[in-house]
Amino acid sequence: QVQLVESGGGLVQAGGSLRLSCAASGRLFSNYAMGWFRQAPGKQHEFVAAISRRALSTFYSDSGKGRFTIPKDDAKNTVYLQMNSLKPEDTAVYYCAAGGGLSYSATDYAYWGQGTQVTVSS
Repeated sequence: QVQLVESGGGLVQAGGSLRLSCAASGRLFSNYAMGWFRQAPGKQHEFVAAISRRALSTFYSDSGKGRFTIPKDDAKNTVYLQMNSLKPEDTAVYYCAAGGGLSYSATDYAYWGQGTQVTVSS
């Protein structure tokens, strides 16, 4: 069992930056691939970024490439989502997730946090 707690969301103006954090507890953090997803009102979960267990590979959505990065710190059991050049369409609840392998698909992640709201004003 892995428990995930996100933080760092908030209100930011378009063009600004935010860094989300996801702190993990429970089983060995480095055993899991980590992902970030988001859900806007009335929309389905959308993949944002993911990082493999040993941080050798990363995936990004087309909308996040060049703007978002997903560093992780195994010593702190924490994965981050650094978001730059934010746009109003990035407004959503952002969730981190832990799974057995690097994947774009939400169904491949077994553990989820409660989410943190990001609002980007124009």
